[in-house]
Amino acid sequence: MAPSKPSLEMLRSLTDENVLRILMKHPQLTRAEIAAHTGISKPTISDSVQRLAEAGLVADTGDRTAGRGRVGAYYALAPDTGAALVAGITPHGVTAEAVDVHGTVLHQVHSALERRDGPDRVASALAEAAAGISSSAPGPLRTAVVSAADPVDRATGRLVQLPDAPFLVGDLDPPSVLAAYVGGPVLVDNDVNWAASAERDHGCAAGVDDFVYLHLGRGLGCAVVSDGQVRRGHHGLAGEIAHLYTVGPGGAAMRFTEVFAALDLRHPDSTAIDTDALVSRLAAADEQAESLRAVLARAIGGVLAAAVALTDPCMIVIGGEWGTRAGIATAVAEDFGRSPRPVPVTAAILTSPDLDGARTKAVEELRTLVVQSARPALQQ
Repeated sequence: MAPSKPSLEMLRSLTDENVLRILMKHPQLTRAEIAAHTGISKPTISDSVQRLAEAGLVADTGDRTAGRGRVGAYYALAPDTGAALVAGITPHGVTAEAVDVHGTVLHQVHSALERRDGPDRVASALAEAAAGISSSAPGPLRTAVVSAADPVDRATGRLVQLPDAPFLVGDLDPPSVLAAYVGGPVLVDNDVNWAASAERDHGCAAGVDDFVYLHLGRGLGCAVVSDGQVRRGHHGLAGEIAHLYTVGPGGAAMRFTEVFAALDLRHPDSTAIDTDALVSRLAAADEQAESLRAVLARAIGGVLAAAVALTDPCMIVIGGEWGTRAGIATAVAEDFGRSPRPVPVTAAILTSPDLDGARTKAVEELRTLVVQSARPALQQ
């Protein structure tokens, strides 16, 4: 039995998607250039451009080709196609930005936070930032991607309060806070997972499908990338390593987070690591600094040994506020190189990997929504 031929509707839908996606990669193109990029005939492209223009998704920019021959009009995605909201929630504050389908940051706002601010203040800061972005965005905010410096429940997108978490925002619910400003889905994940995604896409782990990303900052976190995907676990709490047992000062067994308490490297009345004090002590270039670096390398190595045993990574990436400073990555690489199952260790290279990762996902989601919006018009 011969396979059925695709319907005219399906062929038009596929052509429209090709036109939209090529215009997402280029600021503007003529119909002839779109045909050349897609390999689709010029008459078919002309019909598609007309359909998409009538649907309000594509617009004539007003620019024209120069030189001899027939003058061609340049087309681009319509200015009001919409944007995506990208938000980062950290102990320092909430940063929000609008990005378009080309990945261009159109506008950015920041709302400051204090280290001890609770969920009400964080929710207000997130709403303030979203309102500022919404009022300046060209078109609707069609989706949002949030990076949070706290564990995130996979099913609901709510932040989870685990024991000894350094950033005390309780059960903040970003999807509910953003519902008034965003017309589509709100995706929320832990900042360490987004950072690992960014290093996988265009950082030091580009092209690597299996690695562990260790975050060393005010808080301690880990992301596991397996077969090219960030593994979040049943509840979304995979990689919460603060309570893993490891080797502390003097060879004592203790939880990873308690190592820093034993070294007097935590903020008073908090489990947050005092990164300024840590970096300052390591920068002293004396025997005490070398001893501290060795203690930290052994403690980190114990955590990495567990990660290697459970995930079998190709490499380990160390990032975070102090993970890439004061020779920490080098010391860990040397110490871990003597372990029973050594794995190459490297320092992360991206400056703001959590926002980079969230932004990449936001652009991907926005593009998908724009393509989907063409289909109802096609079926009329």
